[in-house]
Amino acid sequence: MDNNKFLQQIQRKHACKLIRNGSLLTPAGIVQADIALLHGKIAAIDCRGWHADETLDASGLHVLPGVIDTQVHFREPGLTHKEDISHGSKGAVLGGVTGFFEMPNTNPLTLTHADLQAKLNIAASSSYCNYAFYIGGSAANLQQLAQLETLPGCAGIKVFMGSSFGDLLAEQDDLLRQILQSGKRRVAIHAEDEARLRQRQPLTAADVRNHPQWRDAQSALLATQRIVALSEQTGRPLHLLHISTADEMAYLAAFKRRVTVEVTPHHLTLHAPDCYERLGSLAQMNPPVRDASHQQALWQGIVDGTVDVIGSDHAPHTLEEKARPYPASPSGMTGVQTLLPVMLDHVAAGRLSLQRLVDLTSSNPARIFGLSGKGRLAVGYDADLTLVDIKAVRTIDNSWIASKALWSPYHGKTVTGWPVATIIGGQLVMHSDQILGEPAGKAFCFNSA
Repeated sequence: MDNNKFLQQIQRKHACKLIRNGSLLTPAGIVQADIALLHGKIAAIDCRGWHADETLDASGLHVLPGVIDTQVHFREPGLTHKEDISHGSKGAVLGGVTGFFEMPNTNPLTLTHADLQAKLNIAASSSYCNYAFYIGGSAANLQQLAQLETLPGCAGIKVFMGSSFGDLLAEQDDLLRQILQSGKRRVAIHAEDEARLRQRQPLTAADVRNHPQWRDAQSALLATQRIVALSEQTGRPLHLLHISTADEMAYLAAFKRRVTVEVTPHHLTLHAPDCYERLGSLAQMNPPVRDASHQQALWQGIVDGTVDVIGSDHAPHTLEEKARPYPASPSGMTGVQTLLPVMLDHVAAGRLSLQRLVDLTSSNPARIFGLSGKGRLAVGYDADLTLVDIKAVRTIDNSWIASKALWSPYHGKTVTGWPVATIIGGQLVMHSDQILGEPAGKAFCFNSA
């Protein structure tokens, strides 16, 4: 019996779902074909003649492997007045995102097995998509890091070289070296030089337009150079988060065998001074949104392959908090829900291809972090899919934003390209801007853990 007939016998005995008439973003390129989903997996591609219990017509749509956002701050526990896992994950699936990695700067900080388990317990009952959580790398948990990074549901270790507080701040080279020597998995890094930031803050007038002058390109480059040098000494792989400068992008191109690079939609889309004039502190992020010359270098990093991943750095604060006089206004903005619409708009403008976007938001996150069964449209992989209309013209509006913060820096922005459906584990969880069903996300499994 040939393989196709065998598969058809299987699907007749079990509940099968078909997505018909879509343009599939496969490892072999864009393929016009039907795709069969069975028991939460991709059972077949180009499966004409199959019977299905459920059928979804994807005519005119592109079917992507599920988008994975590897940097979000969902604020739970402890800061749930501005975000929580329920609202954050709703925003994710409305934006076509099938899973997230969440950061450890919550209250309490995520530093122990118990801290991680508390987040996993919350997500198990409230997350609408798949999830994993970083554990902070710190002097407080240094002796446990090698064991902590192997725990189920742990995305790895996250280190804040600057822009953090308490036990999460790890700014000294001796401590950073010890952290890198404590474990094997790739370490995520927020690279800003804390000593330089402290030195420069008094030089900055109380005007949010000066945010990029306070947290200047040199503060980012110094930290990036320091941590890469330590990576070379220890052999530990790194993932450099939210790279924002031309200086860093040029430097990192020489270290790709051990270092992966993330950029964000806001650094690729907004630029100074325009964004600060229009948005004030709503554009305030760490590291800052910089001028167009830095933005152009980030795009060149996407073109030449230096950039590996796009993450949103979704980090919401309330409008009331954002309205505080600078620099008391906190840094951060919403982003998980708008990641895909904003980047699809860049695809429509010709700045990158749809296939390259899949690399940056699906294939590379799965490969770099060792996600089991994720990141490809291929038989046997998990049926996590994002269906998009690359020709749809929509305007982003705050009324669409699911975050507790209820705002987006892209409010009023018209984009070309929109997520139409989100499928996780073979289940349709979002269609046409509507959440379907109850929270059913699961913890990501990591091959390297």
